[in-house]
Amino acid sequence: MSTLAGKDPIEYRRIMLKDHPRNLAALNLANEKANWSKPLPAGRFRGISVHGCFGCFVAQVIEISIDTNKKIHVHRVVCAIDCGLAINPDGVKAQMESGIVYGLTAALYGEITFENGKVKQSNFNDYRMLRMNEMPVIQVSIVPSKENRAVPENMVCNLEPPPWLMPFLLQQENEFTDYRCIQKI
Repeated sequence: MSTLAGKDPIEYRRIMLKDHPRNLAALNLANEKANWSKPLPAGRFRGISVHGCFGCFVAQVIEISIDTNKKIHVHRVVCAIDCGLAINPDGVKAQMESGIVYGLTAALYGEITFENGKVKQSNFNDYRMLRMNEMPVIQVSIVPSKENRAVPENMVCNLEPPPWLMPFLLQQENEFTDYRCIQKI
């Protein structure tokens, strides 16, 4: 949408989020930490997403390249989160890092297959996960906040695999390759 509007993706989101200060704070921190205004090397692409769910407000910048075999390589993910007062910042960062791993796994390799009417995958032993050598650099920053925690006390952020990674990856894959990962069953 920012492309259609002829605006920088960060500036476009700032306009759209002017009445949502916690989303905007996450966006601004991700922008700063990712050094958005600095040009990328040739062949690299970058996208931004902002999302609020489970009582948290998150912005992520993802940097990718696509090789000659049309395979996506994720080089860096910069994440900024406003989860309210972060009592255990290391726990917040760890949860965001693991959520990014699961989100990238779903986006890059997520596939559930069926045989004779049953799901073939049973657990992590036969479900493809992101491997150590495929891990991007992940930088998580916490928005300084005195807001009340919006999630139950026994949870850090209550984040499932982040929903904000997949749309950007799919957009890049559709824009720079002729491959479409969505198949009809």
